[in-house]
Amino acid sequence: MSTLVITDLHVSVDTEDGPKEILKGVTLTIGDGETHAIMGPNGSGKSTLAYSIAGHPRYNVTGGTVALDGEDVLAMSVDERARAGLFLAMQYPVEVPGVSVANFLRTAKTAMDGEAPKLRTWVKDVNAALENLNLDATFSQRSVNEGFSGGEKKRHEIAQLELLDPRIAVLDETDSGLDIDALKIVSEGVNRFRAKEGKGVLLITHYTRILRYIKPDHVHVFVNGRIAEQGGAELAEQLEAEGYDKYLKAGV
Repeated sequence: MSTLVITDLHVSVDTEDGPKEILKGVTLTIGDGETHAIMGPNGSGKSTLAYSIAGHPRYNVTGGTVALDGEDVLAMSVDERARAGLFLAMQYPVEVPGVSVANFLRTAKTAMDGEAPKLRTWVKDVNAALENLNLDATFSQRSVNEGFSGGEKKRHEIAQLELLDPRIAVLDETDSGLDIDALKIVSEGVNRFRAKEGKGVLLITHYTRILRYIKPDHVHVFVNGRIAEQGGAELAEQLEAEGYDKYLKAGV
């Protein structure tokens, strides 16, 4: 079982004019085997939720709780959260010049498991993960994200997801910048992950196109740092047709 419980979460950031509240009481539970999609206009707090869960130092939690299977996530350091089973795929993955994909992945796996994977089986696992994502084996010798296309960056993150095998995957706009072929490949990788036992997915997106390949169990509409509406997969289709205007006008 893997359950992420977010209760009345309030988050602010420091600005020149003082603290600015971004999340204004978010409550959300991601149960074992569930896929939750968060949709909403720019600036509504979607990415803030993702980075707050992961422990980004820019975001100050001023109220509420986050628990993974009853353990206090907010009391953990960033690396402790990762070892506990939280995974964040970033909207804009950073470049790490001079560090090969192979070394990066093995170092991450070692940190997660507390011991280095056996080299022979690990190389096979890495090559299989890359092949699943239509990446050549030589990809592992390139520096992390340096000179990668948008599609390569996102496929690399899903390779990390497959190899690190967390409990909860938080995917922040994984579909941004992807052409239709890359979108299908990335979606297949996410679907492989969520088909495993004891996994949960929190998928943040602006558009419904990725939800044609990754079917959500629950859809949440974010507006002004709060959840304005919740529903099933049909809610995403409604948003595609009508947009967010009625929620914005309601001043939620």
